[in-house]
Amino acid sequence: MLLATSLVMLMTPGLAFFYGGLVGRKNVLTIMMQSFVSMGITTILWVTVGFSLCFSGDVGGIVGNLDNAFLMGIDLNTPFTADIPVFVFIAYQMMFAVITPALITGAFANRVRFPAYLAFLVAWLLMVYFPMVHMIWGGGILAQWGVLDFAGGIAVHAIAGMAALASVFFIGARKDKPTGPHSIPLVALGTGLLWFGWYGFNAGSELRVDEVTVTAFLNTDIAASFAAITWLVLSWTLEKKPKFLGLLTGAVAGLATITPAAGFVTPQAAMVIGMLAGLVCYFAVALKNKRHWDDALDVWGVHGVGGTVGVVSLGLFASLEVNSAGSNGLLYGDAGFFILEVVAVVIASVYAFVFTYLMLHVINMFTRVRVSDEDEISGLDGSEHGEEAYL
Repeated sequence: MLLATSLVMLMTPGLAFFYGGLVGRKNVLTIMMQSFVSMGITTILWVTVGFSLCFSGDVGGIVGNLDNAFLMGIDLNTPFTADIPVFVFIAYQMMFAVITPALITGAFANRVRFPAYLAFLVAWLLMVYFPMVHMIWGGGILAQWGVLDFAGGIAVHAIAGMAALASVFFIGARKDKPTGPHSIPLVALGTGLLWFGWYGFNAGSELRVDEVTVTAFLNTDIAASFAAITWLVLSWTLEKKPKFLGLLTGAVAGLATITPAAGFVTPQAAMVIGMLAGLVCYFAVALKNKRHWDDALDVWGVHGVGGTVGVVSLGLFASLEVNSAGSNGLLYGDAGFFILEVVAVVIASVYAFVFTYLMLHVINMFTRVRVSDEDEISGLDGSEHGEEAYL
């Protein structure tokens, strides 16, 4: 579990490289810093109140209490399961909390002031992520209903993607028109680190080593591979060139999409889910471009849509033969479970979208969210941080 925790931690620097390569040269450090600063601030928030709000007690089925604030009442001998102490679980779940808000930053790249981002990071974790984790994984209302989410299709990707879309609508389009990725090799490095770390993200979510762990590991690679090649074929067919960036983006879409279902479906289902991820996410990004939604790095199309497709696929393909702690999906005779998963992802997505939009309004009352036109054109690395990635 400590190895799995380390793998998930590595995903945040991986995301920084992935996003850093996608933006222009004058905004590389800004987007990377937004990922790295989450590692520090989210850790502080997690060990003070976050873990307790997610996994301690229950208040109305929505959030936990503060019984374990500052990790009070917990020591090295406090068990979580028969195999691991609660300290290990605290560290593991902390890495999920670190990367989830960092995902959103790709949507508003090049446009947000650093103080506003810090306020956003704290408020979003407290009011969206922590309650959602409690409702799904901490014994809250969605868990009581029987909602399943193996490693974060709802709790990570769907809500981050919808928060990203809300931020795009609030902040508006870039004045400085994008010129495309400045370094596809950096994107490739980030993709490799994300893919590698995702084995800890998905397989580690079983919290022990058994046949479900192995299934989740294998399904993760299968879905990413099928999605990457599906996206490649689509871009080759429709854009007339086999785009490396398309291959990389498709892989991340497949990883996000299999996440909620990884430990509940067969490898054959993972193949279908991977192809669905490549197909649906590709056309979601195309729709975003057609509607001129300036989601700079396709967070909604890849993570929001991918996470939602994954949750719906879980409702379709889940099988008790794969995981006795799971459920049967629609294709195995349980229409009720399918409906439950669809309702859960819709509720979570709507909440994340509405709250994020309103929260940005409130933050903007205290500190301006969007950078000035002059700072945007000159680049945020210099105007916000006084540094340059390349001399």
